Amino acid sequence: MEKKAIISAVIITKNEERNIARCLDSIVDIIDEIIVIDSYSTDRTEEICSRFSVRFIQSEWKGYSETKNYGNSLAKGEYILSLDADECISPVLREELLNFKSQFEKSEAYQFSRLTNFCGRWIHHCGWYPDRKVRLWKNGSGKWEGTIHEKLILDPSILPVRLKGDLLHYSYHTLNDYLLQMVHYTEISARENLAKGRNYSILRMVFNPPVKFLNRYILKAGFLDGLSGLIICCMAATGTFLKFARTRQLFNEDKKKKLDVPVDQSK
Repeated sequence: MEKKAIISAVIITKNEERNIARCLDSIVDIIDEIIVIDSYSTDRTEEICSRFSVRFIQSEWKGYSETKNYGNSLAKGEYILSLDADECISPVLREELLNFKSQFEKSEAYQFSRLTNFCGRWIHHCGWYPDRKVRLWKNGSGKWEGTIHEKLILDPSILPVRLKGDLLHYSYHTLNDYLLQMVHYTEISARENLAKGRNYSILRMVFNPPVKFLNRYILKAGFLDGLSGLIICCMAATGTFLKFARTRQLFNEDKKKKLDVPVDQSK
């Protein structure tokens, strides 16, 4: 008898009515179990999920890594497929997953290339592609770590196999979406730096942002993505500057609080 892999998909959500149907549509007929961990959405996310065969579980937000790990702990499949609500699988990747399910010998982990859509345009440069991610692995062999841009940690002996096709990422519908996320991540990164005692010099604030722009726009060919590429590379430089500036600001505020004396924030 042909042995087939049983796959559990784990998706975390919070007000994802704009994306979740597309995500579920792409996997519902090829994945054996779909678990949605929802952090008490106030939009139509739950209603939309009710149209699909999913386990919809509401849970308090624990952070990106811990929320995903909680979902993984509930998975019954031999393998776990991790997707974000604003992602879906391409037709080529779909065929790869179907072939994977019917293979007799399987690896411990698999990675996909992720292709991001920015304001209606697919971005193939700027350091955004192929953006390979390990998103399919044997249940129990991986764990998410990190506050933002969480990373799946596998045993060093596991070498992920690359599957063809793309994970399609519909992340930024408008420039405002990008700006809001940048501000959100800036605050999280700065507070994480404060907790770790990591600060940045004025020189790094001056030189790192333009270096970031040149790296993304020239070395990683962001110019080939047209106006979208220019915007992305400029925003990457801006995000770097804001992270450094906010980190220094928090350090000065913390220092002032401890010393209870005014601190010149220009230093």
